[in-house]
Amino acid sequence: MIKDFTCVVVGGGFAGIHALKAIHKGCQKGLNGRKLRLFLIDQGSAHVRKVLLFRPAVSGESITVPWEQVMPEGTRFIQGRVTNIDKESKLLSLEDGRGQEHRMEYDVLVMAVGSVVRQAAPEQGGISLTGMEAAERIREHWQSNLRLAAAETDAQEKQRLMSIAVAGAGITGIETSAELIHAMRAEAGKLRLDPEHIRVHLFNAQDRLFLEGPAKVGKRLERYLTELGIVLHQGRRALKEEQGQLHFLEGAPIPVGLTVWTLGLAPNPALLSLGLPVTADGQIVVDESYRVKDAPGIYGIGDCAHVVDPASGAADRMTCKEAIPQAARLGGIVQADVTGTPAAKHRSVNEGYTVGLGPGHGLVWSRAWGMDLMITGKLAYKVKSFMWNYSSMVR
Repeated sequence: MIKDFTCVVVGGGFAGIHALKAIHKGCQKGLNGRKLRLFLIDQGSAHVRKVLLFRPAVSGESITVPWEQVMPEGTRFIQGRVTNIDKESKLLSLEDGRGQEHRMEYDVLVMAVGSVVRQAAPEQGGISLTGMEAAERIREHWQSNLRLAAAETDAQEKQRLMSIAVAGAGITGIETSAELIHAMRAEAGKLRLDPEHIRVHLFNAQDRLFLEGPAKVGKRLERYLTELGIVLHQGRRALKEEQGQLHFLEGAPIPVGLTVWTLGLAPNPALLSLGLPVTADGQIVVDESYRVKDAPGIYGIGDCAHVVDPASGAADRMTCKEAIPQAARLGGIVQADVTGTPAAKHRSVNEGYTVGLGPGHGLVWSRAWGMDLMITGKLAYKVKSFMWNYSSMVR
């Protein structure tokens, strides 16, 4: 009797769910007569649309998608975390939600555990936008502040309660700031506060916005944020929030009701305990076809993998626009490796970013044919919304 072919994907983020789809499709071409058994392991009870973390920070909107909506038919979901990988025996150990240990055989193991959001130290105060729970705490905090402001008679204290700081001006910081000013102004109006007194401060430790692209795109973002009413502080790094004051290395502190930290991403630290080869930054070392070094049958994609374009030598960034094409290519690579045919090699995607700038507005930039192409406004927001939905397979 021919043994089934077991493929396990670890991590149900953007890379993981698209890998499931690609492997399911790619292996329909044949696995030397073996039947595919596909598994997903993730600690969460649902897929989280992490690029939309600002949404629960400004509203009660859900950003989760049930696993059955993103997994191919026949895929089995296991809620738990991988604790050990035996590369020689092709066995993994996992701990389920009840703390019980299990062992599982695999033929192919795809590591797609993604990244984690960098978190401010506890002594820095404020709230880091690290997940849904943190986002909900942010929303509860600024809404409570506005209710207090509605009853406050001291003008300075009222203004402090109507002010919020976002520390970290990457794309997440920009999108969070734009959503916050819309939501806070709307709430202020309901409480009979003057919406024009809402202050959203965005602190950028760099000298300009959007270092990922040309300066003119950063300037356009700067103008748009300023038009929204966001107070942009360039070249200024926030240190800590203490007793309603946001402090800096130099200059006077700024009174704020809350500081939201949006400090970027780091590779998932869970990788460090699994015995896989990693870079100094903590990403899995893979070849041009996403195979993990010295680990037969194991692949790495997405934020957790150090993926390098063999033609240019450039490493992919930690974004879904890079992770999803990697996942799509992986399905054919797995099928090729099993059947002994030539496998595809990694190719970088075209440079380009989409940025949400509050409800109904956005900016799209891409570089093609040596030219910078930029779209703003409602059309850009439609493109951004499409990408948000495509990333999480939301129709």
